[in-house]
Amino acid sequence: MINKVVPNAEAALEGVADGMTLMLGGFGLCGIPENAIQELLRRGVKHLTCISNNAGVDDFGIGKLLQTRQVRKMISSYVGENAEFERQLLSGELEVELIPQGTLAERCRAGGAGIPAFYTPAGYGTEVGEGKEAREFNGKMYLLETGLIADFAFVKAWRGDTAGNLVFKGTARNFNPMMATAGKMTVAEVEELVPAGELDPNQIHTPGIYVQRIFEGKDYEKRIEQRTVRTV
Repeated sequence: MINKVVPNAEAALEGVADGMTLMLGGFGLCGIPENAIQELLRRGVKHLTCISNNAGVDDFGIGKLLQTRQVRKMISSYVGENAEFERQLLSGELEVELIPQGTLAERCRAGGAGIPAFYTPAGYGTEVGEGKEAREFNGKMYLLETGLIADFAFVKAWRGDTAGNLVFKGTARNFNPMMATAGKMTVAEVEELVPAGELDPNQIHTPGIYVQRIFEGKDYEKRIEQRTVRTV
């Protein structure tokens, strides 16, 4: 069985270059590839197109890459928790393609499945549909949306094995499984790396065939994006 383990994030990101398109799994601060993002920051690669549900917060997640102006374009569905993202969007410094959340997920899934395009009703009659082909099915209008692929896809899993099989935990599953299939090179960082054969085959969310590199991450912060507590 092929061993896909690399020693660290530095080795995992070999080949990442300026101008590439990257997918980054996660939702808010949940299930994001923290080690990969930190290595992108260290390498200083620029003019990146980042496909991610959102950009984290100002000082964490993709927000760090926005602070250093390494991102040229964001393809996202939400910008509400990142003041720097909002500032760059409104000032025209950052190119942004906002996509309905379900459409973004399906575009990633379609790209990974080799489906070049599909029709969806989401966004018809709004700015989302401007310049896109529309077609009527059963009396309802639909937009043509294209599948997404990336030069690198970075995902974060709870457990993984040396063959690249992945298990995600709870809501950290979010965009990670779809994006894992849509990268020309998929890099998985995991909280726990185990020998091949140790994971229950019935519990594997992403088969190792989609993953080219895997490493055990470290120093995960597990931040809470919005802490809501009840007054006593």
